[in-house]
Amino acid sequence: MPQLIEQPAVVLAAGNRPKRIEEFVGRVNTHHSQVSVARMVSPAGWEEPGQRPEFTEITVVLNGTLRVEYDGGELQAGRGQAIVAAPGEWVRYSTPGDGGAEYLAVCLPAFSPETVHRDV
Repeated sequence: MPQLIEQPAVVLAAGNRPKRIEEFVGRVNTHHSQVSVARMVSPAGWEEPGQRPEFTEITVVLNGTLRVEYDGGELQAGRGQAIVAAPGEWVRYSTPGDGGAEYLAVCLPAFSPETVHRDV
């Protein structure tokens, strides 16, 4: 039988400004380790430390602009666009635009603080 996820779990976010993470599926809300799906709402000017995660991260922008810095450059994705970051690749996410951004993050396997490997 399919499982209804009645509401997401709100998870603490890393970064310089408050960002809302709503995990629908993943280690916190449903105890899934194979995949995580979360909605992010980031304010204008938010940025997090760089990271070199052990998981693939697929990010789909719903509104606003998401910037992803990587070794050798940066990408910007707007509404209706997506970015895929491979495991082991250094990336740094931020929302530089005036309106911030709303986006979905899908991680395979599921996001874990132990496997994200943030810069210190």
